Amino acid sequence: MTERASFILTADARRWTLLSAALSLLPLLLLLPPLLSVVFAVVAVLTALLSGQRVLPGPVRLLLVLGMLAAIYWQMGARPGRDTGCALLTAMLALKSSELRTLRDARSLLGFALFAPFSAFLLDQGPTTMVLAVLAAVTALITLQRLAQAEGEAPSPALGGQLRGVGRLVALGLPLALISFWLFPRLSEPLWGLPERAVGKPGLSDRMEPSQWLDLMADDAPALRVSFLGEVPAPEQRYWRGPVLTHFDGKVWVQDRYADQAPPPQVTHGTTRWDYQIDYEPTDRRQLVALDLPLQAPTGTRLDADYSLRSDVPLAALTRWRMQSSPAERYVQPLNDWQRRRLLSVPPDLNPRAAALARQWRRDAGSNDAAIVNRALEWIRSRFAYTLSTPAPGRNAVDEFLFDQQAGFCQHFSSSFVVLMRNAGIPARVVTGFAGGQRNPYGDYWVVRRMDAHAWAEVWLPERGWVRVDPTAAVAPERIYDTLEDRLNAGDAGVTLEGRWAQLGQMADYLRRGWNDLVLSFDATRQQQLLRPLGIDKLEPAQLVAIFMAFAGAALGWMAWVLARGERERDPLLRAWHRVGRRYARHGLAREPAETATDWAQRVHQQRPDPALVSLSQRFVQARYAGTTLDPSLVRDLQRHRPSTGASS
Repeated sequence: MTERASFILTADARRWTLLSAALSLLPLLLLLPPLLSVVFAVVAVLTALLSGQRVLPGPVRLLLVLGMLAAIYWQMGARPGRDTGCALLTAMLALKSSELRTLRDARSLLGFALFAPFSAFLLDQGPTTMVLAVLAAVTALITLQRLAQAEGEAPSPALGGQLRGVGRLVALGLPLALISFWLFPRLSEPLWGLPERAVGKPGLSDRMEPSQWLDLMADDAPALRVSFLGEVPAPEQRYWRGPVLTHFDGKVWVQDRYADQAPPPQVTHGTTRWDYQIDYEPTDRRQLVALDLPLQAPTGTRLDADYSLRSDVPLAALTRWRMQSSPAERYVQPLNDWQRRRLLSVPPDLNPRAAALARQWRRDAGSNDAAIVNRALEWIRSRFAYTLSTPAPGRNAVDEFLFDQQAGFCQHFSSSFVVLMRNAGIPARVVTGFAGGQRNPYGDYWVVRRMDAHAWAEVWLPERGWVRVDPTAAVAPERIYDTLEDRLNAGDAGVTLEGRWAQLGQMADYLRRGWNDLVLSFDATRQQQLLRPLGIDKLEPAQLVAIFMAFAGAALGWMAWVLARGERERDPLLRAWHRVGRRYARHGLAREPAETATDWAQRVHQQRPDPALVSLSQRFVQARYAGTTLDPSLVRDLQRHRPSTGASS
């Protein structure tokens, strides 16, 4: 082994290497499950501390590896996925410092650590991940410089000087990076798809289980952002339709496979039209939402028989959809016998009290289905309450909710209401999605959060077809219709601490939306329309390639010129002296090729009295050629010097 490979790290070099590795791990730790991140962070810190004096024994490292693998299995199971791969990478990097002894070990650790921030983009492409990745990369460059200084046994450089050097390197490559982002030809479809995640993000599902939504309804992360191009629907119309669930086994509601395969029925829409654009946050699922009812399916999606939208591919990244919706006035096609039986089906021998009550309502109302619906809503409005604290359901969950608890949230209300209607002979189903939304005044768009997840009912009424009925809104209308904007506009809420905090959150979301619009939603279609402001509606692939090559060639040429110039003038003193010469050349006082620095300064002084230049030339010659110690102020004085204002002779 050579002396270079066996170079022992100094304490300063080790600290910088560990700092760089920690910053590289940070983006991944913030995206993995919290308990798993805590385990990895603790192991990384303990490994760095214990291996500072000597290499950890093999059995100890093996035990740590097995422990972290067990933690990954505990949190993610045996299913492979993007987050599983990122967790394995994090586990390996957490133990990598146990081998940190030599210069080669440090460079190896830095090389592997830089995989972490870029792997984080597989899980999140937000601005926070980008900032942390850039910070990790900059720190790694500074650390590599310090390792080089330590290898040459040179004194540690000042941090400010290192930052300026790294800044110049970043600025040198930034133009080419931006050109590649904006102009490198993008494919409308990727060559390969990202693997799914082992632990999916919270989102709408094709099933609804007891207490399934509690975590979702406690999550205030945005689910979608909506920009209306024209009229904005009233609060009671802002229902974002998702999966429709028809099959019920007593506890779980499931979407019917028939609906996913059949086309949507014919509907007569009202005169109201809503034109809007949705930015849908990634969920790794295929379910989309739209206002009731979408008029058509956007490209890349399809409408099923229940007017639910489903994407052709998993929504693993931010997607943008342009849609139009209109309320339904009447469903043209009646239910056939098979559909009616399916939508009246209830589990036998379950919830007998609900069945008896529904049959009593039917006897009282006769054939008037609307009267039964209104009677159920009046009963719920007068007797029930809204709460998220509910006990675990028993065998007769609907009976327990309707007659014993009489308090719950949308999952309980919608499920029990549909069971009541079916027992009364009215076809009914559960619709899931989101309700409401908050207007962001800074960007004039609406934010629908995961906590706005909602479930309501639809009943089939003669001469009308499917009609939306929301029993939760009958109990707690503020849960559906109240918005953050309403609360901020009430009284002096805007000047309270809560109001200020809410406004700050709106500004942060506006900035995040700008990031989404500028970066994440820049796809092949938008790239082809890049020059539309210049009158070019669409760039053909050949044109895009030509433009990219031209700009990339210019950027590479500029980089080559700067690097070559830096090679010619590595000496900061010489660079500063040449800058002085270029300043005088603009006044017709350029130095001749064979003219010495002193002779040139004397000639300039004769034509334009400039004693400061004469003094600087003497100091420059002494420092450059006489072997005297360089005065640090000389470079600064040369950089600040400007030609005198005296007239030339």
